[in-house]
Amino acid sequence: MIEVRPGGRRRIDRVLGPGYLTGLGDLPLPVLRERRDEAAQEETDLSYLRRLLHARIDIVRAEQERRSSGGEASIVDRLASILADNALGPAAGSGRHQQLEPSRAGEHRRHAEALIGDTGLTDVGSLTDDKLAAALDTYAAEEASVSSFRRQVQGVMDTLNAEIAARYSSGAATVDQLLDSELGRVEE
Repeated sequence: MIEVRPGGRRRIDRVLGPGYLTGLGDLPLPVLRERRDEAAQEETDLSYLRRLLHARIDIVRAEQERRSSGGEASIVDRLASILADNALGPAAGSGRHQQLEPSRAGEHRRHAEALIGDTGLTDVGSLTDDKLAAALDTYAAEEASVSSFRRQVQGVMDTLNAEIAARYSSGAATVDQLLDSELGRVEE
């Protein structure tokens, strides 16, 4: 399970730390943007991990369905359709357009694989019904945990975006200032 460690050095520890949103009104606009971008990267990484877990859940459920219906086709033969069915179905949750790439894709893949030990999901057909059910429970619990942290990170992003928008709305920040900072111009 993912956990947030107060005072920890990981990005999720910072973004969900108790002081991350403290005193936003006193922070310079570039610092607010940096924090928003850091939170957005964490949300992207959590979304990626969540998608990995969803794929594994779909594979396990498909194998359980195959066994209960007496199906003959192997999971490998049906893998593309199993994964596509989830991708084409209705979206649930608070999805957001992702412009960033996951920064820790390999780490997240290893995390998902380690959840049920060495079995991976290379051959779900060889798992007993009990192990398959346990794998599904483990993946579902982890997905719920990841989703919870993702929603918290999205709340942080929303708070930071609201503060940035309020500054533009009040005139404390202007688009000209943003363009100048993006182009490296300094006000004289």
